[in-house]
Amino acid sequence: MAQKKTDLSLIQVPGGSASQHSETLIYSTYYAPRGRQRLYLLGAELAHRYLLPSDLLVGIIGAEGSGKSTLIRGLFPGLELTNDDDGVNVRPAQLYGFSADDYFAPHTFHIDVRYEKAFRQNWQIAEAITAAVSHGRRVVVEHFDLIHEALGYNAQIIFGIGEEVIVARPSVFGPFPDAIKAVVDRTVRYRFMAHTAEDLTSFVLQRDYNYRIPVHHSDVKHGFVISFQEKPSIDLAHLEARVLELIAADLPVEIAGEDRISFGGNLIPCTGTRTHVKHTGQIERFHLLKEFHYHPITREYMLVGIVGSPGSAGYEEISSVPEL
Repeated sequence: MAQKKTDLSLIQVPGGSASQHSETLIYSTYYAPRGRQRLYLLGAELAHRYLLPSDLLVGIIGAEGSGKSTLIRGLFPGLELTNDDDGVNVRPAQLYGFSADDYFAPHTFHIDVRYEKAFRQNWQIAEAITAAVSHGRRVVVEHFDLIHEALGYNAQIIFGIGEEVIVARPSVFGPFPDAIKAVVDRTVRYRFMAHTAEDLTSFVLQRDYNYRIPVHHSDVKHGFVISFQEKPSIDLAHLEARVLELIAADLPVEIAGEDRISFGGNLIPCTGTRTHVKHTGQIERFHLLKEFHYHPITREYMLVGIVGSPGSAGYEEISSVPEL
């Protein structure tokens, strides 16, 4: 069957001063926190800052294990996901049964394009999305980059998650899903490395220095921050060497039940069990800053760990105007 062209004139999107003002946003970036609760809180903050009632087409972009489903739950509490990367919430997508005449039809739908492509062609998915949006329903499209071309038009707001969470409100000149996808795919590996290195460091702190896990955690570019209320009596060179031993051992990192991971037979708590490298040896160029950084307002001493090497993430491509 031939692919049907989308009639964009059918899509009636409410406007207003708020939506006009939001068009000045090209994109914003936030650290993508590690841990379920922190990502929920970020999602709620982003919804408060950026989501409008008139946003009917919402694109979500990110790699497997990056936290897309968790971010969606923070953005849209209570929304039933048709499928997530764990394959836990697998249910038929209500979107395909949508009828404008159904008084009890949901206002917000979720669809995972990567999952749906196993059962339907692109034009069928695009047609279902357009039918709902054109009748004033909101559709949250996970893996939006996979359907953008078939859909023929962009989302009103896009959330991409890699090492950072990118929030973009596209115009006809972009940002486009492929550019956001390229950035999050390029940076998510640093988040995986940093999360695993953070957990290894926490493990050594508990094993060798009797520091309870978790201590307060935060984020830094290509790394992590562990904060202490009092300055620890820790030999940072020794701590770094012990973590490097675990990395050199190339231990498998595996999910070990709910909110736990294992490596080399060791179990540690973790609420972001999928946001890890597969083996500790995949952590590149790990090192600790050799002094604690003191925050004079919060009065905390911060231990900073860094992974990987500096490099361009490709953000300059997000806002580029394509040649006509």
